[in-house]
Amino acid sequence: MKAGGETVTLSTNSSFGLAGEGYGGFGSNMLSGTMVSSLTAQLQGRNTLSTPGLSLGPPASSEGGMLATMVESDYGTKQKENESDSKSSSENMEGASGEEHEVAADPRPTKKRYHRHTLHQIQEMERVFKECPHPDEKQRQLLSKELNLSTRQIKFWFQNKRTQMKAHHERQDNSVLRKENEKLKAENFALRDAVRNVSCPSCGGPANLAEMSFEEQQLRIENVRLREEIERITAMAAKYIGGGGRQVPLPPFSASSPTGSGSPLDAALQVPLPTMGGGAPSAEPTVAEIAARPFGLTEAEKPLVVELAVASMEELLQVAQAGEPLWVAGGSQKPGAVQVMEQEVYLQRFPRGIGPTPPGLTSETSRHTGLVIMNFTSLVESFMDANRWAAMFSSIVSRVRIVEVLSTGVAGTYDGAIQLMYAEFQVPTPLVPTRENYFLRYSKRVDHVWVVVDVSIDSLRGNPPAALLRCRRRPSGCVIEEMPSGYSKVTWVEHVEADTKSVHKLYSPFVDSGMAFGAVRWLCTLQRQCERIASVLANNIPTRDLSVIPNPEGRRSMLKLAERMTNNFCGGVSASTAQTWVTLAGSGADDVRVVIRKSVDDPGRPPGIVLSAATSLRLPLPPSRIFQFLRDERFRTEWDILSNTGSVEEMFYVANGQDPGNCVSLLRVNPTNSNQSNMLILQECCTDESCSLVVYAPVDIAAMSAVLNGGDPDTVMLLPSGFAILPDGPQSRTSALNNSMSTTSSAPPLASSQGSSLLTVAFQILVDHVPTARLSLGSVATVNKLISNTVVRIKSALSCEGA
Repeated sequence: MKAGGETVTLSTNSSFGLAGEGYGGFGSNMLSGTMVSSLTAQLQGRNTLSTPGLSLGPPASSEGGMLATMVESDYGTKQKENESDSKSSSENMEGASGEEHEVAADPRPTKKRYHRHTLHQIQEMERVFKECPHPDEKQRQLLSKELNLSTRQIKFWFQNKRTQMKAHHERQDNSVLRKENEKLKAENFALRDAVRNVSCPSCGGPANLAEMSFEEQQLRIENVRLREEIERITAMAAKYIGGGGRQVPLPPFSASSPTGSGSPLDAALQVPLPTMGGGAPSAEPTVAEIAARPFGLTEAEKPLVVELAVASMEELLQVAQAGEPLWVAGGSQKPGAVQVMEQEVYLQRFPRGIGPTPPGLTSETSRHTGLVIMNFTSLVESFMDANRWAAMFSSIVSRVRIVEVLSTGVAGTYDGAIQLMYAEFQVPTPLVPTRENYFLRYSKRVDHVWVVVDVSIDSLRGNPPAALLRCRRRPSGCVIEEMPSGYSKVTWVEHVEADTKSVHKLYSPFVDSGMAFGAVRWLCTLQRQCERIASVLANNIPTRDLSVIPNPEGRRSMLKLAERMTNNFCGGVSASTAQTWVTLAGSGADDVRVVIRKSVDDPGRPPGIVLSAATSLRLPLPPSRIFQFLRDERFRTEWDILSNTGSVEEMFYVANGQDPGNCVSLLRVNPTNSNQSNMLILQECCTDESCSLVVYAPVDIAAMSAVLNGGDPDTVMLLPSGFAILPDGPQSRTSALNNSMSTTSSAPPLASSQGSSLLTVAFQILVDHVPTARLSLGSVATVNKLISNTVVRIKSALSCEGA
């Protein structure tokens, strides 16, 4: 190489060749210690590269030293990293050798271990979540002991589950909103097409929108919408009368409609249904038949529905929080008296409402307040779920159906949810007709309280069917306030207008006082059912030192079986429209009514012909005295014909409420004759200030043993019988509050002047195992004799022969 006229000779040391492997190796691989030392020595040598006219070897103190320092620094850093990696690898190898002290010395964090719940734990928590998504600290502790988990794990599992459910509801809401958005888009496009295709009213040709006034444009758009609605009404009417595609006359215009046009519901309500044989049209449709038809809510009516729901919610909130002069003590100034509403004051404060009271209807108003052992979120969820609501009030609600969901609420909650519902309400006696309602249910959170309100919808449209006017619900429902320790304060208001002319005279005072369907009965039933749910979830239920104590699964199965038994009894003894009671002729003062049912593939009932018989009477004793006598197994042989030949022993007892009278018992009848076998009787007793029930049914010993071991209770066949005890007026209800239920006297209670009671006695008997068999008159006579003898025995034991 020549530089400045001189020949320059470069050293050819293989350790530092600009084009050799030494430098190339430095660029791509880590240099060894020998190579770096050689390179450093060459860079720091003074005669490495020199000529008389040019020196390419930089001084050791400048560039050569800097390069050497950089190389050594880079090499030192990489060498430290390799040593660290080598050390970590060595430590891992040593930790894998199994020596615990070396593993503990490893400063690196170990991988977090995740706990996987067992299938049994998940199933139990899923079951509790369905009943109580927000368990309190006490419930979490009980559940943790049962499942062998910590309360922290229980808490986090429920939080994650609620988050999953919230996300699920949000996805559903998004789907509904997306469909609604698509529907609005389609309507928008249709309206745009209608505006484009408008014609001139004078010449019939295409019109220019600029030449039309705004009012005329709106009228033409409304005309197109009404024409489409007429076509829908025609198709719906043809569907109900079976006339194919022929035109039918439309009903008269509704005065309540903002457009003055008929609506699909008006047509559905006023067109009669065909008979089963295809002959003449049937009679006026019932409320259940009306509820089974599509509601047909139009876009113009949706704001009216929302306005009615919001106005009803505001009215209920004001009524629930008001005092005198709106609310006064009805009939008695004693503690516990029912509060009734002054109608004149109500009409002055709420003149709008849902219209005047129809002729022939009686107004019933009541209010009651109490504490409930359930948090307010779970209460609202139970009210807005039709199945859970019917199970919660099984003694009051005989049938329920959600006709249409108009709004699902906000963000996975029921805040702002609106449902159109049908329900039938009952009293446990065939002498009081049931009440059917077609109503809106609206739930809303206002500040720190929840409001759940029901209101009838007959005021939405003109000329409603007469069936909807036999019973109307003005704004009724409850206001729920959260309290400490998982409790809720509930204020219940009932404001109903009903036709009471068909009520039997024996029960007229009870119904007229507002106790049959009033707020006291609703709230007392809610309190008792919430106590029952809490006892099912608890593990420390007292058993009164009995010899047979089943496991928690067996206790829950038994309580579930008893609940099904009581629900069947309440539905079977009421005057529901699904069954027809027939009065037996010549039965005396206490009329006996019977109804025949054919049980075919009915879960929980034996197949065959079931004959139900019931009678009601008045006794001059307070309800608590009669309830105590009928529930006590020591007095059972005095009235029960089936067990009067032996002694009755209580084998098992489970309390399902704070009142000692609320319990489930397993009784064994020990016959005096050794040739007869023992008989088991399942009995549930429940009582509150509005109603008391004693329900029982014989059960198979083998099936009951399986239930006590946690088996499926739905496989046990039951035909429940029992007693329903109601107070005969407010005075009897007040005395029921003052009487103690914990008497231990061995003598039956005697007649007293502290009020009277209404007792209903009901039996269910399987008269034939073949569902297609014909009922004989002998079977009816046998049942009539059985129920008559039972009534005579009860009167004799209570010293009420003259009642």
